[in-house]
Amino acid sequence: MPATIGTLPYLLLLLTVVAGAVDAVSFLSLGHVFVVNMTGNIVFLGFAAAGVTEISLTATLVALGAFLCGSVLGGRLALRFTGARLVTIATVVKIALIAAALVVVAASHGAIATAHRDAVIALLAFAMGTQNASARRIGIPDLTTTVLTMTLTAIAADSTLAGGTNPRWTWRALSIGSMLVGAFAGGLCVLHQGVAVALGLVLVLLVITGLLARFAFRPTADV
Repeated sequence: MPATIGTLPYLLLLLTVVAGAVDAVSFLSLGHVFVVNMTGNIVFLGFAAAGVTEISLTATLVALGAFLCGSVLGGRLALRFTGARLVTIATVVKIALIAAALVVVAASHGAIATAHRDAVIALLAFAMGTQNASARRIGIPDLTTTVLTMTLTAIAADSTLAGGTNPRWTWRALSIGSMLVGAFAGGLCVLHQGVAVALGLVLVLLVITGLLARFAFRPTADV
């Protein structure tokens, strides 16, 4: 990896942990919907259309729409900022959105009604759309922060078993591991402490990311 982007992969790995934790919150507590994994939501739309009652068509559409809107914002931010600065600005936006979601959850006093649920889904999906678009603009291979299907494919297709040379296998493995850690941590929080604690964890991770991008990494790390 070029030295000019040497600091950014670690930020993106931390954001991958965030993505895993956020999807744990949405799937486990907001009606079996994803706010990060849009491929899963497209499949869920098909299930809902087929009459699967466990899947909420409204919640899935809210997640898809909000994710697209967040991606538009992320694309606009990417026109103005690059590298660690882009991560910083996008992280500030996500902190505001996740904090708003936490306020909605707190206001529901543990019983998230449908209207509150859809609001939380929209806020989380918007945040993750912004993250996905920002990571796409940074463009470090195998570190998208939200999508792992092609990363898993690359590990297998580029392996020695397939006649390859295992390029970037360390970063690919770290990306998968980061998502797994985030999902595990988010799942534990939701199951044993509640949604508010899980979102609190996400906020802490985002604040750490923002501080690292703003203060620990110098402007020369920007791309």
